[in-house]
Amino acid sequence: MFEVSVEETFAAGHALRGYRGKCENVHGHNYRVRAIVAGEALDAAGLLVDFVDLKQILRAIIENLDHRFLNDVPPFDTMNPTAENMAQYFHQEMSRRLDGAGRPNPVRVAEVKVWETDTATATYRLP
Repeated sequence: MFEVSVEETFAAGHALRGYRGKCENVHGHNYRVRAIVAGEALDAAGLLVDFVDLKQILRAIIENLDHRFLNDVPPFDTMNPTAENMAQYFHQEMSRRLDGAGRPNPVRVAEVKVWETDTATATYRLP
């Protein structure tokens, strides 16, 4: 099994719905997202998947969230914009975009980790 990962950062604001505490108020974070992709086989060049392609996919997802108020951006206009929900969202979006890329060797998103601060993360992975 091979794994490769890429990381990107973005800034956004949010307010947690149904939360009792300071985070129910509008505030922001400098988020970091790491996506880990796994697969069994390498392509003819010896790559599981090109880092350039993975970064492009991750940046395209982030583009819609960067410097935005997440509570106004689908799906977070109805889903609470917690780090946990964001990790799942990135996992699903990365998976969807990788599935449609027509790669010669199958890959899957193994894990997505979202840092809300330097010391607080949420991770989503399928069982």
